[in-house]
Amino acid sequence: MRVQETIFVNGEWIPSTSSSMIDVINPATEQVIARVPDGTAEDVDAAVDAAANALGPWSQSSLAERGRIMLAAAAGVIARGDEIALSISEEMGKPLATAAKSEVQLVANGLTAMAEDLPKIMWEERLDNALIVQEPVGVVGAITPWNSPLHQVSIKACAAVAAGCAVVLKPSVIAPGAALILTEIMAEAGLPSGVLNVVSGRGGTVGEALTGHPRVDMVSLTGSFEAGQRVMQTASRTVKRVALELGGKSPNVLLDDLDDATLERAVSDGVDDCLRSSGQVCAGLTRMIVPASMVRKVEALAVARTRAYVAGDPLDEKTTLGPVANASQYQTVREYLRIGIEEGAELIVGGLEPPDGIDCGFFVRPTIFKADNSMRIAREEIFGPVLTIITYETDAEALAIANDSPFGLAAGVWASDEKRARQMANHIRAGRVRINGGPLNRRAPHGGFKQSGFGREWGRHGMEEFLQTKSLLF
Repeated sequence: MRVQETIFVNGEWIPSTSSSMIDVINPATEQVIARVPDGTAEDVDAAVDAAANALGPWSQSSLAERGRIMLAAAAGVIARGDEIALSISEEMGKPLATAAKSEVQLVANGLTAMAEDLPKIMWEERLDNALIVQEPVGVVGAITPWNSPLHQVSIKACAAVAAGCAVVLKPSVIAPGAALILTEIMAEAGLPSGVLNVVSGRGGTVGEALTGHPRVDMVSLTGSFEAGQRVMQTASRTVKRVALELGGKSPNVLLDDLDDATLERAVSDGVDDCLRSSGQVCAGLTRMIVPASMVRKVEALAVARTRAYVAGDPLDEKTTLGPVANASQYQTVREYLRIGIEEGAELIVGGLEPPDGIDCGFFVRPTIFKADNSMRIAREEIFGPVLTIITYETDAEALAIANDSPFGLAAGVWASDEKRARQMANHIRAGRVRINGGPLNRRAPHGGFKQSGFGREWGRHGMEEFLQTKSLLF
């Protein structure tokens, strides 16, 4: 068992002021595999002081120096990739091969892109007698989730550092290992002391202290809608900037002009997007909106794709579906399965029984419902391997269903007529729309509409989120 007794402040691993520890549990075995400090407000004070002291020199550092550190960190992530992937797999259940691809390689690519995109930011702009300049927002509090424990740290903490800010990071205590490794990598890459500080702990203590701290200039959170509400309330006391990436209930609209081959591809892509990371993805396409005339064909294709998934030990190379990340999430997902059945939704495949051959761990059988968009399973974020199929008669009805949600993080549209697909995509209120399975572009901005939050991450736009504008008049 790994025991981490320290926090990272001003370039050093130092003891937390707390005598309490938090257990990290392997969701596949339900065994305690690590412990981290249950940090305190005093820990946050020390980390914020270190960040504030480091901010001045770092904010004046050259773009070349920041880019050099990002590139060195990217190389460090690759060098320690096996260790990082194993940590993620053991702590939150992501299959090992998936962790290596969707976390390690993705983050290395992202850090490289930050280095390349820094010079593309318009740091200065002349406007008559004014010089418009961009400068770092200041000390940033970064609060990251467990479902993508390396990637989320990189697009918040590393993006803020690249922009010239100093950071205090609170990683999730459910899956903290990758963040701790990345902290070591950043230090070894030459990042000056105090620019990145890490305090583990609970949201109610460390998160609250960080969000309300008078010397923290901005808070960036990825989490639930309720967590976003609390951050906004607490941050309002000092009127600090907030960036929020919250929940989603993303629609995937299949239009009625698809031929059989494209329909099969659309359904397979949609199921895969919904089930990635065991459905624990804010932007997962969890509502498949399909023509009523094609629904039985869609159901058959979706069931076949779902049954191809292999649930089991995340360290087994044959496993393609791991457990959900913790006992609380397991109970939440199962409760939604019960709600769906009680609401009268048609259970197409899956349900409350665990996957075949599973006798321990927080495993949920991949489940598909056919439901009405008014049902709770179609409106609330489940954050588990659950897909809801909803039917429509006309394009106008499909669009209305897609937008009939409090969320607006992501969406998908499939059509043989690309102009028709583009027209539908233009009217969906979501921050990102994939058309005909277009692959994700990590340099394109990602963020939400409505209750999915505000602010943008990834690429140049993600770094610009941590800048503020100043006018110099001559």
